[in-house]
This record gives sequence, C-alpha cells and structure tokens, in this order.
Amino acid sequence: QVQLVESGGGLVQTGGSLRLSCAASGITFSIHTMGWYRQAPGKQRELVAGITSRGATNYADSVKGRFTISRDNAKNTVYLQMNSLKPEDTAVYYCNADLIATKNYWGQGTQVTVSS
Repeated sequence: QVQLVESGGGLVQTGGSLRLSCAASGITFSIHTMGWYRQAPGKQRELVAGITSRGATNYADSVKGRFTISRDNAKNTVYLQMNSLKPEDTAVYYCNADLIATKNYWGQGTQVTVSS
C-alpha cells in the first residue's frame, strides 16, 4: 500500500519559515519524481516544486529564490524548505510521487497559513 505522509505545516507570520516533510512508503522512492503542489481556496492545484530521481529541480516562478526542494532517498523523504513566506503562500500543500501515468500518488495534504 502506497502512503505519502506530509508533516510540518502550520501557522506562521509573514517573512517566517517552515519546512515540510513527506515520508513515502510502499514505493521504490528513489526512482520517482517527487513534487510539492498547493491548492488555495477557490483555486486550482498548482505545482510548487519538483525534484527528479537524479536530483534535478524545478520551481514555480512565484517561489523561486524562497523555496528549496530536496530529497533523502535513504529516508524515503522529500522536503520543502519555505523561507520568506507571504500570505499568498497560504494553501494546502500536497506531496506527489510520479513514475508513470498509472503510478502517480498523492498525500493527504498539510495546511500552511501565513498571517499578514
């Protein structure tokens, strides 16, 4: 059974930092592209950051220079370090594991709220 369990969300003031973690089980973690997505109320889910099995990363323009995605294959965990948080970063953040179209998995989400 595949499980992606996010943690690290919470309430933070503008300019603060949070570190999200996503622990994976039931998959061969090291071969999956991992991603963090977010969905704000009334908006579509969007890609925040991704990291391939080889460690190549990509970021949404809105978070470049503020967020950093990383992975630890020994711990089957992907991280999202979020600095200089803004109120517009408020959303539910979801972890995603992607291998092929039929092997794409989601976590349950963790709430991030940035107060102004």
